[in-house]
Amino acid sequence: MRIFHLNINAPNRTAFVNEGKHNQSDISRQQFDLIRQDLEASRKRTHPKHIDPYDIFCAMLYVLKNGCTWRDLPADYPKWSTIYYYWMSWSKVPTPDKPALLTQVFKKIVADRRLRQGRSARTSFVILDAQSIKNTATAENKGYDGGKKISGIKRHLAVDITDRDGAIALVTLNLEQFKLVRTMMVDSGYTGQNFANEISSLTSAKVIVVKRNELHQFSVIPQRWLIERSFSWLENYHRLWRNCERELNTSLMMVSLAFIRLLLKRY
Repeated sequence: MRIFHLNINAPNRTAFVNEGKHNQSDISRQQFDLIRQDLEASRKRTHPKHIDPYDIFCAMLYVLKNGCTWRDLPADYPKWSTIYYYWMSWSKVPTPDKPALLTQVFKKIVADRRLRQGRSARTSFVILDAQSIKNTATAENKGYDGGKKISGIKRHLAVDITDRDGAIALVTLNLEQFKLVRTMMVDSGYTGQNFANEISSLTSAKVIVVKRNELHQFSVIPQRWLIERSFSWLENYHRLWRNCERELNTSLMMVSLAFIRLLLKRY
């Protein structure tokens, strides 16, 4: 249950206190403590400072999970404009060579999980695939998937890890993350020697194409299922059912937020 009380250190202001989990989308305070220090590092540039970042983060998760607009946040969260202010701060890309704060947090959690499993913090094997998502009226960026007859955007995921141009763009824009990759597994939509050569020239990785059986019946293909289940996890968040963001970076940050929550729930 959330309650409000007067903050004695800030006269005439209301502080927000969270006692226990209130909504299904929330994470625990113990889980949030894993990323608290990283998010609080930006507080010197954000206001107001009297609001607990845990409540701000949970409010963002509510928007993501339930698909509501920022203005429709329940009253037991801090004011929606405050939540949106922090969202813009945490999701903004400050410079071309520095990722957004949420991206930094996501990478740190992934590295920590890999180290806990006795693996290297950086991967040398990825599985790459794309998912076509329809746009809503508010989205400003869109394309067209001729194969699936869908007008909207494509989400490309590279998971420890058809649209070859999009995959090349994904790798090109994230060369540092693919620096140590030696094997890239893809489905038949990425078949072609030109694609393999392009990937090899960018990352020195070998492309492996995995095809489904001749009957085109669904079956779990070892390793390929890792990327398929990642897309299915995103479908648990109503905000991601369609692309309703004006900016592509906002769509990217919503996906990052979903995976941050997914990983934190495993602690």
